[in-house]
Amino acid sequence: MALYTYSFSEKKRDLTDVLSTVIKDEPRFISNFKRVEDATQQKHEWLEDQIAGRAVTAISLSGLVVTASAADVAKLKVGTLLVIKNDSALFRVASIDSATTFTVALAAANGSSTTTPAEGDILSIVSSPMSEGTTNGDGEESYHLSNTNYNCTQIFRKDIVLTGSALAINILGNVDNQINRQTAFALGETARDLNRVALFGRRVQAASGATGEIGGLYYYGTSSGCLEVDASSSALDSFMVNDAAQSILSEGGEPSQILCSPGQARVLSNEFRDKLQIVRADDKRGAYVAVVVNEINGRAMTIMADPDVPDTDAWIMDVAGFGLSNLKGRSLSDEDATPKGFDGIKRMALGELTLEFKNAHQRLCRIHSLQSSAAALAAIKAAL
Repeated sequence: MALYTYSFSEKKRDLTDVLSTVIKDEPRFISNFKRVEDATQQKHEWLEDQIAGRAVTAISLSGLVVTASAADVAKLKVGTLLVIKNDSALFRVASIDSATTFTVALAAANGSSTTTPAEGDILSIVSSPMSEGTTNGDGEESYHLSNTNYNCTQIFRKDIVLTGSALAINILGNVDNQINRQTAFALGETARDLNRVALFGRRVQAASGATGEIGGLYYYGTSSGCLEVDASSSALDSFMVNDAAQSILSEGGEPSQILCSPGQARVLSNEFRDKLQIVRADDKRGAYVAVVVNEINGRAMTIMADPDVPDTDAWIMDVAGFGLSNLKGRSLSDEDATPKGFDGIKRMALGELTLEFKNAHQRLCRIHSLQSSAAALAAIKAAL
């Protein structure tokens, strides 16, 4: 028999919503992760979204016959209109000749002297006009990409302990109040742990002799083929930010956030000090949050300063691909774990979850090798 009793001693409490609230209020990177569908296995797979720009790359040409990849040619229909990147001439697909070739014809000069594409040109799809009375199969086909990626689940556990002496002192009120307070502290620690996992975690699948671990931003955002900007020890400025944003836009993403250390946020804010709009809305929290207009597409990007981010790095991100997924039936909950005869109360908070980083190669761009914020701020101060 337990030495101490309380109102929910025999109950298991779901803490998922409480953790979600704590994460949302944490001024950290982890607050970008919204709840998504539960994982059904420890290796959690997802389909990558179809966000790639609608364009065709000309590998080679023979007159007006264009050779491209089979994936690119599959985007086209007879009658599809195309423009060459950085040119105004409009071309029409006259015929689809094979799985990898198609013929174009000049549809409108639009003030350009270009009469034919060139090898290596990127042909952006304008549209595929449809005639009246279309039937099944005439329309443009849009597929969810078959590419997949995955992350692994990780178990988080916090043991909440209240000794008999602490219960006897009764400073924090009754037993229920004391347990709830300690549970809140434990969830705060879990959120901070999860933030560092979301940044630096490595992906490890649970197996015999191996504990499951969640891969984080640096795992997915620094893999082969990911977008990056080398700052070459220069101070962070809007040129680097816009270069990174343009890289994401060209891949089909929508850059919406600048993630950096508090020091680098100060460096960047100095450039925009007359243009910054500080935001403290209920739906967005941050240790330092400011809105900067993206010069590439005119949309706003939020600056979020996270003390855990290395000072010589900054990230430009499309946060739409982030998600937090609980393993089905293993969402964070707490239950009594007091052993027989223990002088106090123990509760165990336990949960298993993972994080999604959809389209990391298209939605994430790392700016690395920045000048330290201390050196950059010192130079700014000296120039005043």
